[in-house]
Amino acid sequence: MRGDLDLVIRGRALVGGEFFDAQIGVRDGRIARITRANEELDAAQIVELAPDEVLLPGLVDTHVHVNEPGRTEWEGFESATRAAAAGGVTTIVDMPLNSIPPTVTVDALNIKRDAAQDRVFVDVGFWGGVIPGNLDDLPALDADGVFGFKCFLLPSGVDEFPEVSVYEMRRAMAVLAELGSLLVVHAEDAHIIEESVQPGGREYSDFLASRPRSAEDAAISEVIRGAIDTGARAHILHLSNGDSIGRLAAAKGEGVDITVETCPHYLTLAAEDIPAGATAFKCCPPIREDDNRDELWQGLADGTIDYVVSDHSPATPELKYAGDGDFQVAWGGIASLQLGLPLMWTEGSRRGIPLERIVELMSSAPADRVGIAGKGRIAVGAAADFAVFAPEQTFVVDARALAHRHPVTPYDGRELTGVVRATYLAGHLIDQDNPRGQLLRRPRIEIPRTEIGVPA
Repeated sequence: MRGDLDLVIRGRALVGGEFFDAQIGVRDGRIARITRANEELDAAQIVELAPDEVLLPGLVDTHVHVNEPGRTEWEGFESATRAAAAGGVTTIVDMPLNSIPPTVTVDALNIKRDAAQDRVFVDVGFWGGVIPGNLDDLPALDADGVFGFKCFLLPSGVDEFPEVSVYEMRRAMAVLAELGSLLVVHAEDAHIIEESVQPGGREYSDFLASRPRSAEDAAISEVIRGAIDTGARAHILHLSNGDSIGRLAAAKGEGVDITVETCPHYLTLAAEDIPAGATAFKCCPPIREDDNRDELWQGLADGTIDYVVSDHSPATPELKYAGDGDFQVAWGGIASLQLGLPLMWTEGSRRGIPLERIVELMSSAPADRVGIAGKGRIAVGAAADFAVFAPEQTFVVDARALAHRHPVTPYDGRELTGVVRATYLAGHLIDQDNPRGQLLRRPRIEIPRTEIGVPA
């Protein structure tokens, strides 16, 4: 019997949306058995959780900028996936821009895969990109296993990944509708942004005025119309604007195949609290006011917002602090890949959101939407990816101690609740020396949820 399973983890586990005392049996990297505590399992290795720990599915973060190759000094596969593992994230999907070359052709995808091979501590998938002139590359990228395609409706910030017009986005949608792939969109209207340019300066209010809510709402309207007209599957990235929630809910109610994500920084930070010159807080779209944050939480509660991912977008300190606190000059992007779960749990628990729901928003929901089969849940047949979490333990964020490449984060010095004590990938405890992660390809056929069992 001891040789039947490779690993058994005993303790309170989140299975089928509820916590109970369980034993999780692992064989060959997948979950083979789940039993209640009164039915003892045996294995070559037994792990007993501490009384203050719970077992969660490994989180799935589908919005990460790794920036390698080409801008590896900003982050890189080794540092990014170490940070992910330290935060209980066992699967990431890497964005196509900020690397050189960007992932807009199969050749570029192969270059990126070569850079990541044997150097990742968690599993890694890849997005493709839509830029002007690469429509003919989309079918080959899809066939080679990207999880979907990203485009910008305004300048991306890097010359290698130019924005597309609404017309070009619609043409891409028509191609992706035929492929059954997903278009994920940075939705801010370029014309409204151009008309809203503010003089540079250290005041966050000026920067916020340069990225108005109306720019997001107008672009989201175009994405919805494009999805209706082409039948494409669409997704809104990093929603910061509560004003758009009603529009998105109405589209979903009419059967439009559109989903939307938001990020911990929009749910845990508020514009009123950002000090002058604190460019570690700069991101696009921007962190908005406290009442807007409440609207985003309501969007999560009613299901209009589908999931939460990091949009981890780091850069060197020289870029983040360029301009001596001038928000128009400094590079935008929040580094938070390692901190997502405690950030969400700290704020969510204050608002009465149960841990079960927080985890769903950060694991099975993103995995299901992008087609990462068998991830983000503790269920028979699923990947044996786990996070051991102590939900009552507190800690103070020390940016210098994070596994991210650079000690830059707006959360430095903030007290958070919830500590990830260990992370398992395919049934193996992740350490910081042995990269066991695999490079993922989007499966051609998704596993129906009904085939994944949980104990009665």
